[in-house]
Amino acid sequence: MRILITGAAGGVGTLLRPRLAKEGRVLRLLDVTPLEAGPGEEAVTASITDEEAMAAAMDGVDAVLHLGGHSLERPWAQILDVNVNGTYVVLEAARRAGVRHVVLASSNHAVGFAPRGEGEAPDYLFPRPDTFYGVSKVTKEALGSLYHDRYGLAVTCLRIGSCFERPRDVRMLSTWLSPDDCARLAEAALAADGFHVVWGVSANTRRWWSLEEGRAIGYEPKDDAEVFADTLVAEHGEPDLGDLPHSVVGGAFCGPHYDVDNLTAEG
Repeated sequence: MRILITGAAGGVGTLLRPRLAKEGRVLRLLDVTPLEAGPGEEAVTASITDEEAMAAAMDGVDAVLHLGGHSLERPWAQILDVNVNGTYVVLEAARRAGVRHVVLASSNHAVGFAPRGEGEAPDYLFPRPDTFYGVSKVTKEALGSLYHDRYGLAVTCLRIGSCFERPRDVRMLSTWLSPDDCARLAEAALAADGFHVVWGVSANTRRWWSLEEGRAIGYEPKDDAEVFADTLVAEHGEPDLGDLPHSVVGGAFCGPHYDVDNLTAEG
């Protein structure tokens, strides 16, 4: 089996690379940053916006894990070119190559302005993006839906929370996706049929995002950010759930720092 991983040099791609390595599996790693291929790997230096390069990269591929694109907020033109058009290029190349399974890295920022309710934030929560970056994730999900309904691709969209080796602040006690759980989620998504939108989050004690749809496709998280709680709470204090980082899905991305005028001023 050969899996194409776009954005393989990024944070999530770097964490997943050793965890997705398996006997009989080839990981084709694609990024604009040159990578050195190890055993069971192939490296491709290309942009996801390059139609010819993406068509070539799909040769012999069984499934795609699309992580490529800007991972933080950028001016609209950059988001449009790389995140939105790049996703179209990837999906169209996959369709033309006959690839059946595509996993799209969405984000909690696709629904960032959704407020914290009394229960869990449900699967398939209606889009309320908090940034242009968030809009690109909504568009990624929409393109995935189109390519599933019109062309029959099996597409799973992962609304990833905070994927790091360990949670970095008290907000991440709720939103953390451990690298090992990220790999478990990716494996389940790469095998899932149909179209799905699932939360990318671990089995955190303080989690308030649903795991129902993830479990429906075979994802069973095993990690809990609470093992880091004592250290983080001692440093930052217990979170006030009424404060912005905790009261909406997107946290600080919903704040004024991400207003377009501020973004333009920062270049």
